[in-house]
Amino acid sequence: MEEEAEEEEEEDTSSSQARRGRDIQGIPWENLNITRQSYRKTRLGQYRNYENIPLSGDAVDKKCKQKPKGGNYYDFFHNTRSVKPTILHFQLRNLVWATSKHDVYLMSNYSMMHWSSLLHKMTEIVNFSGHVAPTEKHAGSLLEGFTHTQISTLAVKDDFLVAGGFQGELACKRVDKQGVSFCTRTTYDDNAITNAVEIYDSLSGGKHFMASNNDGGVREYDMESFQLMNHFHFPWPVNHSSLSPDRKLIAVVGDHLDGLLVDSSNGKTAASVEGHLDYSFASAWHPDGKLFATGNQDKTCRVWDLRNLSNPVSVLKGNMGAVRSLRFSSDGQFLVVAEPADFVHVYDTNLNYEKRQEIDFFGEISGVSLSPDDESLYIGVWDRTYASLLQYKKRHKYGYLDSFV
Repeated sequence: MEEEAEEEEEEDTSSSQARRGRDIQGIPWENLNITRQSYRKTRLGQYRNYENIPLSGDAVDKKCKQKPKGGNYYDFFHNTRSVKPTILHFQLRNLVWATSKHDVYLMSNYSMMHWSSLLHKMTEIVNFSGHVAPTEKHAGSLLEGFTHTQISTLAVKDDFLVAGGFQGELACKRVDKQGVSFCTRTTYDDNAITNAVEIYDSLSGGKHFMASNNDGGVREYDMESFQLMNHFHFPWPVNHSSLSPDRKLIAVVGDHLDGLLVDSSNGKTAASVEGHLDYSFASAWHPDGKLFATGNQDKTCRVWDLRNLSNPVSVLKGNMGAVRSLRFSSDGQFLVVAEPADFVHVYDTNLNYEKRQEIDFFGEISGVSLSPDDESLYIGVWDRTYASLLQYKKRHKYGYLDSFV
């Protein structure tokens, strides 16, 4: 009986099973002494949002209302229990990246893994628990590499992958080649953690990436030569930075109430945005380049318009925790907002963010990612019992065609 229970516990959940009433995470509520609704109520009452500025969330609760639910943009498709996403830092939740609607990269303990939802196959890409050294020679690369590296953040785009570590490490890899291409330490400061990484196409056409660190640095690297192109410094830890679609501005947020817009060519502050009540850990640009969003420990995401930065376009309030991760869809129609646990919200930008879909589950969120074609939404769930990878598929009015995709 115990073996059967363990097998049942590890079962995946498909969309057809969910439609027949199975819990999407496989939680056997019928065997527990509490209902899902009761546990949700208890969880909402007991969860404590982490704040650097005391009572910032309470102040928001008094002033801000949630946008109404009612959107239905992504349908649950599959919950994969064999995939075990993990996190190492409670404030950093960017450890899941989809490169197609079937391909996802994530951290599972010390292993960087690739999951194919098409093949239902997991492959280890890099194991950071042992010795990792570069297989290519580049100026500034640490030929001795790293040992026992704790990965704090991750980014994957096209055929490039960058992992950031707790001691300021950066490891870069070409997905289609064996081995790691480049290893470096951005800083040897005591507080050196790499908080965020973004990979993007530069104006010259090559791939670049940007790393944000607790030492107040934002560093830009070329991914062909792996050379440092720019190093901008700020007077507080930078928790996240993101580059505008026209490559002219960098949104910079960190251990400060205000967010900054910085000239990407020289690092000078072009503008600031005021309104958050705590420190921010997420930012994202709308593909039109006019709007950008910031996510904060005051439990809000604020959407800003470059043409009028005096007030946010919209203030989007979470259910119980900080906004730890943000993603705009590639077509700009949706903004995905992830709390630290239990809730992911999908807002319709075409409706001025006034309607949202609420995705509801139980567990810490290691990361959220939309596939480049916006067809799949992946959510990493870190939980001692129900760790898994949730996959949602975009709804279409011509749903009967989905069977041919």
